Amino acid sequence: MDFAMGKAADGLREELRRLVREHVPPDFLGAFTGDPADLETAQAFCRTLAERGLLCAAWPEEFGGRGASVWEQTAVREEMWAHHEPRGAQYMGVNWVGPTIMRHGTPEQRHRHLPPMARGEVIWCQGFSEPDAGSDLASLRTAARRDGDGWTVSGQKIWTSYATMAQWCFLLARTSKGERRQDGLTIFLVPMSAPGVEVRPIDCMMGPHHLNEVFLDDVRVTEDDVLGAVDHGWRVVQEVLAFERVGIARYARCERLLHAAPAVLGAEWEELPAELRGRWARMLAHCRRARLLAYRVVALQSRGTVRPGDAAAYRIAVTRLDQDAAEVLMEIAAHAPADGAPARRFRRAAEDHWRYSRASTIASGSVEIQRVLLARALLSPEGAGTWTSS
Repeated sequence: MDFAMGKAADGLREELRRLVREHVPPDFLGAFTGDPADLETAQAFCRTLAERGLLCAAWPEEFGGRGASVWEQTAVREEMWAHHEPRGAQYMGVNWVGPTIMRHGTPEQRHRHLPPMARGEVIWCQGFSEPDAGSDLASLRTAARRDGDGWTVSGQKIWTSYATMAQWCFLLARTSKGERRQDGLTIFLVPMSAPGVEVRPIDCMMGPHHLNEVFLDDVRVTEDDVLGAVDHGWRVVQEVLAFERVGIARYARCERLLHAAPAVLGAEWEELPAELRGRWARMLAHCRRARLLAYRVVALQSRGTVRPGDAAAYRIAVTRLDQDAAEVLMEIAAHAPADGAPARRFRRAAEDHWRYSRASTIASGSVEIQRVLLARALLSPEGAGTWTSS
């Protein structure tokens, strides 16, 4: 079977790798560190991509993209994640906030929000999880009540990545009580500068910016800030989560680091225990499995249909890969030479990957919840549900 993406995608990969070499420092390990220079590197790189129509390559030209295929956008996604995501937090807007606004937003919302995203000028965060509503998101308590010609929102969100740097929040709040907990939920596009919004960072092993609490104290929003239909936000959220869960090409970073290991170790590679080299080879096979599961979901998305079971199967495979490959990489890194820039960079990258991987089976819905979704899809395909673009 031929899984090649075609000449356009291959040429795009070469262009992206050249741009990374020219604009991203070799020691760059992501934008979310304590060094402001790393965030500026990411923001500048986003502007570089945007100037070439590459930041949102698959978006329609009218919204700032260049109408590339979903496979070209997949190539962008893979190259960026393999190189420690030099777009910083922009991937969130590119992968699912922007496309969701395209599908469900009003013309005014599209005009207001999409051009700044396509230019790499705005960062979004996601206001979903709460202290008592993580994987069971439908039990959230943040509430929005009608107030004249707008809404007043109060509540608390937690684990909100990038909230310290974001200008906008894609927020889910309860607007009424229905027969099911999933009923009566509404999506709001909330400016983080609005009075009543307070962000408190949470220290964690992944470093600054990854985890935050967001408190909303009578935050005033307008009717123009409502995305989609009032009380019917759950269907949109389910679609969003399916896109988000396949939007990060974790397998690409695992594969790049695994392939780098033999070159970094040089002659020491053959001295590694055979069991460790066997696990290394097994991880490369698991990278291919996760990649093909991702491609299955991308193919479905290209036809305008997202199936929860397929997204869940990919998510289970890629998050387990993230952690298992991290363990192998850390063991290999312990055998890397003490001197030399390549070995130093490999050790730092392996450690960074290991720290980040600890949260991969929890973020965007825990792996246990993904197993429930997959089981439902396998046992009752009709009950699993399908979202289409119609």
